[in-house]
Amino acid sequence: APETCFYTCYDLILITADGSKYQLADYYEIGDVADVTTGGCSLEMVNALYDDRSVRVHVRRTRDILCTVNIHSSLSTALALEYEARQQLGADAGGGVVSTSSDLKGKAPGGGTEKPDALELEGLGFMEDPTGHLEKLFQSPFGQEIRCVESIAFSAFNPPPGYRRLSGDLIYLDVSTLEGQLYCVTAHTKGFYVNSSSGMFLDPSHCSPMQEAFTLVGLLRQLSERFAKGLSEILERKSQCHPFEIVPSLGQLNPWLATYPPPPHRKDIARAEDALMLPYGMETVGMQRDWNEELQSCREFPRKSLQDRIIRDRALYKVNCDFVDAATKGAMGVIGRCIPPINPTDVERFHMYVHNNIFFSFAIDGDFALMQQRYEGNLKQSRCVCDKDTQRYGYSFKHKQSMEKKIGGEASSVLHTHGLHSSVTLSECNETSVAEADTIVSDAEPSHAIESEQATFASANNDLKGTKAYNNADIAGLHTLAMAIIDYRGHRIVAQSIIPGILQGDKSNSLVYGSVDNGKRISWSEKIHSKVVEAGKILHIKEHEVHDGSGNKIMIAGPVECKGIVGSDDRLYLLDLMRSTPRDANYMGAGSRHYLLRPELVAAFCQVEALERVRARKVCVKGIDEKAVLEQELAAILLNPNVFTDFKLGGLPEDIAADEELVRKAGKYLVDVVLHKFVQDLGSLEVSPMDGQTLTESLHAHGINIRYLGQVANLSKHLPHIWNLCIVEMIVRAAKHVLKGILRETLDHDIGAAIAHFLNCFFCYCPPKEITAMQLIKTEDNSADKGGGKSEKVRKKGKCGQQRKSVSPDLQDDASKQSEWKEGSSKVEHKVSSTINVDVAQPSYLCITSELAWIDIVDIVKFKYQFELPDHEKLNVKTISTIRNLCLKVGVTLASRRYNLKSEAPFQTSDILDLHAVVKHSVPMCADAQAMLESGKLRLAQGKVNEAYEQFSEAFSIIQQISGPIHREVANCCRYLAMVLYHAGDTAGAIMQQHKELIINERCLGLDHPDTAHSYGNMALFYHGLNQTDLALSHMARTLLLLNVSCGSEHPDVAATYINIAMMYQDAGRMHIALRYLQEALQKNIRLLGENHIQTAVCYHALAIAFNCMGAYKLSLQHEGSTYKILVNQLGEEDARTHDSANWLKTFQMRDMQKQKGQQAVTAAAAQKAADSLKACPDLLQALQAVGGGSIGRGSLSKVAAAAALLGDSLPRSRGIDERGARAAAEVRKKAVAKGLHVRPQVVHAQALSPLTEFLNLLNNDISSKPSINTSPSSISANSDEKDALHSIGDDGQSKATTEAENAGSNLIKEINPVPTEEQGTTASQRESEECLSKEKTPLGLGVGLGAPEGKKVRQKLENAVPLQF
Repeated sequence: APETCFYTCYDLILITADGSKYQLADYYEIGDVADVTTGGCSLEMVNALYDDRSVRVHVRRTRDILCTVNIHSSLSTALALEYEARQQLGADAGGGVVSTSSDLKGKAPGGGTEKPDALELEGLGFMEDPTGHLEKLFQSPFGQEIRCVESIAFSAFNPPPGYRRLSGDLIYLDVSTLEGQLYCVTAHTKGFYVNSSSGMFLDPSHCSPMQEAFTLVGLLRQLSERFAKGLSEILERKSQCHPFEIVPSLGQLNPWLATYPPPPHRKDIARAEDALMLPYGMETVGMQRDWNEELQSCREFPRKSLQDRIIRDRALYKVNCDFVDAATKGAMGVIGRCIPPINPTDVERFHMYVHNNIFFSFAIDGDFALMQQRYEGNLKQSRCVCDKDTQRYGYSFKHKQSMEKKIGGEASSVLHTHGLHSSVTLSECNETSVAEADTIVSDAEPSHAIESEQATFASANNDLKGTKAYNNADIAGLHTLAMAIIDYRGHRIVAQSIIPGILQGDKSNSLVYGSVDNGKRISWSEKIHSKVVEAGKILHIKEHEVHDGSGNKIMIAGPVECKGIVGSDDRLYLLDLMRSTPRDANYMGAGSRHYLLRPELVAAFCQVEALERVRARKVCVKGIDEKAVLEQELAAILLNPNVFTDFKLGGLPEDIAADEELVRKAGKYLVDVVLHKFVQDLGSLEVSPMDGQTLTESLHAHGINIRYLGQVANLSKHLPHIWNLCIVEMIVRAAKHVLKGILRETLDHDIGAAIAHFLNCFFCYCPPKEITAMQLIKTEDNSADKGGGKSEKVRKKGKCGQQRKSVSPDLQDDASKQSEWKEGSSKVEHKVSSTINVDVAQPSYLCITSELAWIDIVDIVKFKYQFELPDHEKLNVKTISTIRNLCLKVGVTLASRRYNLKSEAPFQTSDILDLHAVVKHSVPMCADAQAMLESGKLRLAQGKVNEAYEQFSEAFSIIQQISGPIHREVANCCRYLAMVLYHAGDTAGAIMQQHKELIINERCLGLDHPDTAHSYGNMALFYHGLNQTDLALSHMARTLLLLNVSCGSEHPDVAATYINIAMMYQDAGRMHIALRYLQEALQKNIRLLGENHIQTAVCYHALAIAFNCMGAYKLSLQHEGSTYKILVNQLGEEDARTHDSANWLKTFQMRDMQKQKGQQAVTAAAAQKAADSLKACPDLLQALQAVGGGSIGRGSLSKVAAAAALLGDSLPRSRGIDERGARAAAEVRKKAVAKGLHVRPQVVHAQALSPLTEFLNLLNNDISSKPSINTSPSSISANSDEKDALHSIGDDGQSKATTEAENAGSNLIKEINPVPTEEQGTTASQRESEECLSKEKTPLGLGVGLGAPEGKKVRQKLENAVPLQF
């Protein structure tokens, strides 16, 4: 509340009904103090005394309240407030809601509509250049920051002297107000007051007049009027925000975009104090936190009741989040060389660090030295290694003693010498030996280095997955360590909590389970083994027998290399859980020892295997309880994680063979069943990933490893959006490794320039002309000014044995193109020629070219995913969604400005705004809430709305108590609650829940995450349900912007969004815009999903409904017929949706018949009126009879004959006319006219022209107009523009109406065929060909677009206007 938000130090007094008072202590339940169920109790908040910690907390809280920069401002909230303001303005003016949204521009006064222009379409998602709209992501709905005080800083008088400390002084503050006044404030145990200090000496006495208050905010209100005014504005702004927008969050989101240009960096003493006084995750006051003790103590909390489990899970969540935050800051300090190692004499890659009671180690490989020596031998054989210095890609790797040599290789393999290491955990410290790397192996292959790097990251990832699995098993008495993986500047840091006593003594005595020497000696303890077996039953890990190096048989229920350690606190710790699942039998080659099955796949496979066994038993035994047998079989299916390894297994050979066969079957199940089922779900849109992150989550949820991405791409060639998404994801992941290799070898001051240079090389790929790459080889520089030094030259790939080789002229031209990089006011130029002299003083990243980077990317994709990357697919990365994907994976923050990806250098150094750490962690989540969520989904699918609502509400309450409101699972609960409320008819309640989900997704996932885009889309649908179309379209505009940024325009979800927008415009009466969106959606679905897809049928049905609203029932029949055909092929005739489509067909047929009957009645009346007009004009009737040879209704009426009859001239030549008499009469009239004589015209009087004009107008109006008869209760009447759009559909209705008018006219006129001139029309053949083309394209909605019918509509109007020219 605004009145109490700045109070931080207080006590709560419970006053019971009888007047008794009880002071409530922290962490005590009120029910334990007094019985409050009888009523009459109250709570009183009283001020408490400050201490050192609470006063610092109070100052920090005050700073947070006065800061408005960190307030999350959701666009949805701003749009709702704007709409309410316009509604209130309209209500005050008495004219309804005032619409000012640009999304509804083109709305004509009086309810009509105007033709939409291109800008309107582009404004709602038809964007060819999404980069030009990036700045719209950061449009703040509020103004500038509100300032109410200049600064609040800790004074230089701190700490208080001893005599003042004894008097209660805690700290001193220097406060600078906006009025320019400086005050020295004393923070006392009883509150805050202004002392009399000035200058360089402390005067602790009160100032005159005395100014004091219990809170700092209360004191500042007395000192500054501008502070009081500014505080009121801040509280008013925060009151306008949604509560979820201002509530603090434990997690931190690292965005890939930031405002451009960056805001001014203001002087902030508080920020400086936090950065300098609390470095790398340290606590504010007090001793360092013992993370392990906190974590294990929380795990030992009681868990019997639901409330006990909520308290336990809340404590675990808080400790884990704090640990991840501290570990991230500590890892950045380690990489920044701000924290010294505990083993400084060892090789740098094997350094270990202890900071803030967290153990840090680089993810390194024990075979690192062996791998480097393999490359050294290979490169020496290929004569590509210098005797002293080796440079690849321009990186200078100096020979150091032992393994610190950075050995280079071919220039086309940037990763081959970067990060060749795996994880060294806490249990392996002091056990690492590099003596095994003394032998030089010269037969290494380039793929081994990439293999080793993948093993590096895979080992750390597998360890984290194993830790999560055992945490979820949650076996009492079996403990794991807090763990986090931090990727920053190309390095991977593994952070773990410290086992008590592990760093003080010999850990070999505390090892009671597993092995530390790869199975040579295996320890075993019954106490920990029983708990590991219990966890193995949950994780489907088999208890099996293994042999150690001495041949001893040992029973173990986990991987051999796992370690069970007894800490000094007598707790049992299990760590090094890299292989908690079996090895993937589909990858049995060398170097694939870290390729394991995912836990999700193991669980799914065991379910399927148990079901098969139950079915087999059910055939043999009848009357069994299938559910009980299923649980029994599921518990019996256990996998051996040590099969297909180098460890020697014990037991009978048939048991070992059975274990191996079961693991092979699991791998076969993955390839033969899971992959195909996943691709099938992708085709049916049951699974619809939109970017790399959602694709990864979908794969992992199905138990598919990322290494199968190439197979998924090959299986989904019929789905262009999935094919492109998989290829781009493989490319981005490979580019991530290349960029990490560059960052590892880049100096601190070149980080931004190196990232910008790589992005330009990556996104400005051009297909090679003659040479695919350039390489750096050893040559001598004979220039005199170099003093005989040596440098590297550029050669063709594969020509390392030659001393000099010229580069082709085409490559010289490409390499000679200059790239300018901004860094302040300096520019760096890099010139390449046939023999490029690489200056060792210049930054190494400048030697990277697009060709070399792409060769590495192609090699990594081929090695890791077994996928041959097509050359033309490399050009598909030039999208903003690819930039977003790569930046999120590496932690890069770009400036949100327009980027021309077609230029040679779209990125500049100034565009790289920051580099964040990318973190993986094992923060747990409540199992009870997850179970309730799944139960609610099941009940919602069954149609039990009330029960589903109860389950989702309970899950929401539990998760919010554990993690706070800002959590992804809370957002999921809100989404399901909104769905349930919407189906129940409570649209307002659905909007409330959906708004919560939207804000949480923006804060947890990002402003442009696909889930955030879907949240805006759902909000738009809910607003549309309340007839707030203006507000709904504003949210739809945001949805399309986010979809274009996150996944691009080529995705089925974009087409679905187009359909929703069309529905909104259709209900608003703007059919021309609705048809345009439906046409785009139909074409997109046909292109992405195929003509026979269900979603294509949805588009056809939407078009049928739209044409129904316009009265074009023939087109409705045509499109609904396409819908029915697709549904019959896909679902069958018995499906409910097929029956619905058949009913729609019948409805459209009935309405079409009603329309034809109405047209017949209208045309009959018009023909009778025309006959009456002709009877009033006997001369005209005589002329018409003459033309037809005396027979009305025969022959044709020509324009020449009609003109002659009206002018009194002779009629043209025709059967039954005396030509000579006609010519003679004409000659007489001409001579009489020449002599000035008056000649009586042979026509009717002037008043007879009025019935003729009336007849012609009536005839033309009947031909050109088609009355719309719509019997649908939900349809709307079409305006003039919609009628014109209806005219442009086809000529069938026009010809039919004309024929009916002729037949009903008492056979006076049977056919009117005016002769078109060259200016008035086209030839008959051209017209017929155009009509055929239009008929062929009619099922697509509107042909190629709205532009095509325009010409046809104009031509029809000209043809209809021809009869007026008599």
